[in-house]
Order: sequence, then C-alpha cells, then structure tokens
Amino acid sequence: MLAAAVDARLAVGADGIVPGAGPIARDATTGRAVLLLHGFGDTPQTLHYMADALHRAGYTVRAPLLPGHGRTLADFSAARAKAWITAAREAYTELSASFGPSPVVGLSMGGALGIILAAETPAMPALALVAPYVSIPRRARIVARFHPVWELVTPYFRSGGERSILDTTEREQSLGYGVLTPRLLFELSRVVRRVQVSLPRVRVPTLVIHGLNDERIPPDAAAREYARLGAPEKKLVWTEEGGHVLTVDFGRDRVIALVLDWLARHPASIASAEGAPLER
Repeated sequence: MLAAAVDARLAVGADGIVPGAGPIARDATTGRAVLLLHGFGDTPQTLHYMADALHRAGYTVRAPLLPGHGRTLADFSAARAKAWITAAREAYTELSASFGPSPVVGLSMGGALGIILAAETPAMPALALVAPYVSIPRRARIVARFHPVWELVTPYFRSGGERSILDTTEREQSLGYGVLTPRLLFELSRVVRRVQVSLPRVRVPTLVIHGLNDERIPPDAAAREYARLGAPEKKLVWTEEGGHVLTVDFGRDRVIALVLDWLARHPASIASAEGAPLER
C-alpha cells in the first residue's frame, strides 16, 4: 500500500523522472561555479531557492539528481551508497574541469557527500553544509545492521520525517519519497560511516548550519560531529527556524544569505574562457 501510494503521488514523466525533480543547471559568465548536493530520498527541488540565489550572485550552478532519486520507488529501493558517492565525485570532477576547484554546498546526505569530497579535495575553496547527515540514531543503526531480517517484516516503512519541513506549503510541494526500505537505511549508514572517517581529514574552510528543531540529527549529535571536523577554519551557526530541510523551510533566506557570505569570503580562482583557472 505504501509503495502504491508513493508511486501514485510521484508519477514519473516520459524520461523516467518525476516532473520538477530533475537536475538543476544555471549558467553564468563570471567563471565562478558551485556544486549543490541534495539529501537522501529528496531531489534538487529542495535546493531551487539556493540555486536561484547563487545564480543571481554570478555562479554557474550544478545540482545533479543522485542515482535512484526522483524516479520510481523501485529505482530508489535499488540505489546504493557507492553510486551516490560516485555520482557526487563525478559531478565535482566535471565542474572542476571547466571552472577549476569550486565550492560545494550540501544538504543533509548531500552535506555528508560534500564532506567526503572535501576530504579528498584539499584544493576545494569552501564547503557549506546545511543540516549535514553526519550521524545516525541508535534505533536506525539497529534496523540498518539487521536489514535482511527487517525486510522480511516490512519491505517499506515511513521515514517519519513529517517535521523535516515545518512550512506546510513547502511540505506539500515536496517531491521526497517519505518512505524507505531497511536496505536503504543500511546504505545511508554506509555513507555515514564514510563520513566518520572523512571528518577529521577535511581541511577546507567549512560552514555548518544546523537547526535546533532538527528531528533527523539532534543538536547534540550535530555539535559532537562538528567538533570532529578537521578544518582549521570552520563555523557552526544554529537556527531556531525550520526543521531539517532548511533550504526550503522557514528561515531559508537567512540560510541562503549565510551560504552566499561564506562563499564570497572564500573565493575560488576564476576560470578563463578556455577553462584554465585564473588568479583573482
């Protein structure tokens, strides 16, 4: 029943993608670029306000649709952590080939992927993490660990993220699945394990924005993992507005302004017309 309800609500188009859930691409002429990464079970739609603001500020913006996301629930169920990490890495490599090392902005699991990329890419000029998924609750860890058993009991279950977006209008417009499988929770836990290794290795200037009302990553867990972040220059900003998906929720304008300011204070080299980076 759950699967049928999701497929009815999120019917895919002729291209196999839910209308409105596709990648975001905004081109600018300044030579500056930024990669945006969306969260687990969501789509680039959660980043459209951020993308528009960055584009107005002169950035070429790329927000890829991660494997399995924005498609049928069966596609999502078949998605794996390795594919998400690979897709993020390939998107960054492609952007860097044209614009040189560029900043990354990640939301939730997209923030986790950004941490992994930053640990691998010391030349990245800046990293901005919005409610990064850097820890997994104990109960979810148990389900993930014993996912083959749980799948026999319940193949699909609600993600329990009704408070992820407190703005009712934005919540109703969300293209997130709202359900997952035990195996998908296991795959998310694999991303988190990779993040745990990557956090101390990050040397990129990093901004973290986290909500005090976040039901996914409680503030104490967020603060604990922030302390493990190895970046010599880092900043943690708390917000009392919104839930977990802060890029579309109440207070999103402040979140966007904080990200814009962080990237402006940590500029990348500007690429030439031929694609070679030029110094400012």
